[in-house]
Amino acid sequence: MCHPRGKIMSKRDDYIARMKANLDAWNAEIDLLVARAREAGAEARVKYHDDIERLKRRRDETCELLEELQQTGEAAWSTLRQGLEESWERLRKAFADASSHFK
Repeated sequence: MCHPRGKIMSKRDDYIARMKANLDAWNAEIDLLVARAREAGAEARVKYHDDIERLKRRRDETCELLEELQQTGEAAWSTLRQGLEESWERLRKAFADASSHFK
């Protein structure tokens, strides 16, 4: 895979690009949940709000780790990648939990 400037992307660069795309997808899903919450009754809206806020915190945590990963050199990225993978799993679980409440 080539970088837009013509240089070959490293595994690290490819990984970061994929994670950014995944975060964009999660952001779109969160936006959909926010829209659904607006349509819910008052009691349900409170529960949805809590779920959405939890999702946003997880997303922000994951985003911070991704930004940190971008700043690291090639040698340190595998260590930070593990932390990002764990954060990603927490985000995925939070989203699954929140989504189950919207059904």
